[in-house]
Amino acid sequence: MPSSPAASVTSPQTGPGSTAPVHPPGPSGPSGTGPSGAVARLFLPLIALCTAVTAANIYLAAPLLPLIAHDMGSTPSAVAWLASVAQLGYAAGLLFFAPLGDSVNRRRLVAVLSLVATAALLAAAASAGTGALAGAVLVASAATVVPQLLVPLVAERAPADRRARHVAAVIAGLFTGVVAARVLGGLAGQAFGWRAVFVGAAVLTAVLGLATAYILPVERRQRRGPLFAGLVAIPGVVRRSPDLWRACVRQAGMYGAWSALWTSLALLLTGDEGYGMTTAAAGLFGLFGLAASVVAPLAGGLVDRFGAAKVVRSAYALAALSVPLFWLGGQVMAALCAAAVLVHAALVASHVANQTLALTTTSAPATANTAYVVAGFAGGALASALTGPAFGHWGWGGVCAVAGAWLVLGWTATAVRPARTARTPRTAR
Repeated sequence: MPSSPAASVTSPQTGPGSTAPVHPPGPSGPSGTGPSGAVARLFLPLIALCTAVTAANIYLAAPLLPLIAHDMGSTPSAVAWLASVAQLGYAAGLLFFAPLGDSVNRRRLVAVLSLVATAALLAAAASAGTGALAGAVLVASAATVVPQLLVPLVAERAPADRRARHVAAVIAGLFTGVVAARVLGGLAGQAFGWRAVFVGAAVLTAVLGLATAYILPVERRQRRGPLFAGLVAIPGVVRRSPDLWRACVRQAGMYGAWSALWTSLALLLTGDEGYGMTTAAAGLFGLFGLAASVVAPLAGGLVDRFGAAKVVRSAYALAALSVPLFWLGGQVMAALCAAAVLVHAALVASHVANQTLALTTTSAPATANTAYVVAGFAGGALASALTGPAFGHWGWGGVCAVAGAWLVLGWTATAVRPARTARTPRTAR
């Protein structure tokens, strides 16, 4: 593991697709080649804001499905698959584009992906049918991997004793974007139409994406090996780092539990056997997700002070407490509200700790980050796929059982595997 932020960018890669040494990123680049002064002070806030906007693009279609269905003469259930297309596109983008952060100029890559996402969002706004809209959403989501290119850079240039707090700031932006997409996107769509929401997202993506690319440090990289060697190298990077493997599995368990509960919550809130809320009222329940944005900076400070392992253990304890509260919330609204806050706090605390560990445990942070995010995404997607049948057969209690099982699997699978490395990073202690 690199011993300092500078080492993490100057260490040569050990596998295919390795790059020549990179100048340590900074406000002025290696020789005054990048922006400095006031612009440098905007580095972290602008990256967090860019992360919020680009992450929102993945979830943009979900709250707009009823409006899209009405406009295209269909039903919400008939176009619900558009939300899955966005997730599929994001997964593809993670696998193919996120590892490039270790081998190509991130400044140029962020600019190109931002422009591609902008064009795809505008195409979505102009779509005449669901097929064209699905294709545009797929491309826009695949190009929305900018946050996963920026997080490794933030970790690289952060002081060692504040690395987790800097990563947490970006993660807070990501969760804020997810909440904004689900709550504000639905409200804006009701007021101005779903096409206007896509146009607005395109404008924000272009402006913030290009502004972020401008302030990124200049990197003079000479790629060696195939362009997508990072994708091929993912299994080997995970195999050589027990700490990375542990972070991947534990976050898959945590994200799976959160996904099982959160993606099925609308069924409980709007169902006749549940609370019978309107769709708009149920959507406002997503505001509890703002707890994640509040917890992220606190979690970053705790990771820097106590290490990732202790924070992850505490996060799993919170999540375990939230599961019976969610079950009780099937009849008691106060319990449901408390559970929503706890599970978001647990998710973001675990995410900050595990992602910080993933970014600092190998000499290929972008490749390691890709493995970590894909693992979490896979755990969440599989759990979500199981909750539909579980709800249909056993009701809300079945959903809570799936969430509990994911937490047990995520923890026990990593608790029995001994570390093979003699040197343990500070964040893993």
